[in-house]
Amino acid sequence: MTDRSGDDFSDSGQWVVSADEDGQRLDLFLRDRDIEPTRSQLKQFIEDGLVTVDGAVTIRPSKKLKAGQFVMLIIPPPKPLNAAAEEMALDIRYEDGEVIVLNKPRGLVVHPAPGHPGGTLVNGLVHRFAICAGAPLRPGLVHRLDRDTSGLMVVARTEQALRHLVLQFQEHSVDRRYVALVAGTPPSRLEIDTFHGRRPNDRIRFTSKVSAGKRARSTVETLETFAGAALIRVTLHTGRTHQVRVHCFDSGFPVLGDPLYPPRHMSPGLRDIHEFLNGQALHAELLGFTHPITGQRLHFEAPPPEAFQEALARIRRLQ
Repeated sequence: MTDRSGDDFSDSGQWVVSADEDGQRLDLFLRDRDIEPTRSQLKQFIEDGLVTVDGAVTIRPSKKLKAGQFVMLIIPPPKPLNAAAEEMALDIRYEDGEVIVLNKPRGLVVHPAPGHPGGTLVNGLVHRFAICAGAPLRPGLVHRLDRDTSGLMVVARTEQALRHLVLQFQEHSVDRRYVALVAGTPPSRLEIDTFHGRRPNDRIRFTSKVSAGKRARSTVETLETFAGAALIRVTLHTGRTHQVRVHCFDSGFPVLGDPLYPPRHMSPGLRDIHEFLNGQALHAELLGFTHPITGQRLHFEAPPPEAFQEALARIRRLQ
């Protein structure tokens, strides 16, 4: 085994595979440990040769583990971050000198962060547009969508536009509506009003089952029902981190494909669709706000992406 003890590496972890974990994939085994890297980061670490199984380097995330094996991970230090310009295709729905509205694809990280130093939406935006507002790593960003959540976003190009849009989001005067595919049987309409906070002893996941925290409000409408699944629409009245995903999970109808708040009980056919999605079936289909300069009320809509549509078609074929 190569000596990784120098200053080039910042942390490590080691575990023994339990009997219950016999046959589990290496990447899923590491995902379930109490460590900070995301699943995509862990996959990259494996492919970079930073994981050993019984002392032997393995570069296959899909490697099946055996009970009693010793797994070691070396975690490299984060790379310096910057919002360098990178050319990429962007689905722009509106632009002027003050704001940009775009349809973010699923799988695209919004801004540079540890594990995602480049290839983000921000890198593409600074290549194409002059943005003179916001923090260096988040220029123009008023809000964000999770990596695998697709849909409409607004970006400010000037400080005046940024301040105005931030105030609209704080006052919850922005129209935000999502569609999602969920497991379970939600009611035809549900008003959800809860507290929102991090789960105890879990810095990544959030929950509505807390006695104090920020208020989170959502309206859920069921558009179509299936055996064990549904197509729903969710209107946000607040904008908390993972709000739709948490409200759906805690209400008994988790979003299909969601790796953080996954459904627990699914038919074999529905489980296949959940795994096919490889990320939550959640799309921001509508965005409305007041233009920060003209005062005009603007509304935009965008249909769900191909993977969402394919998953919906597969669910319908199961019936």
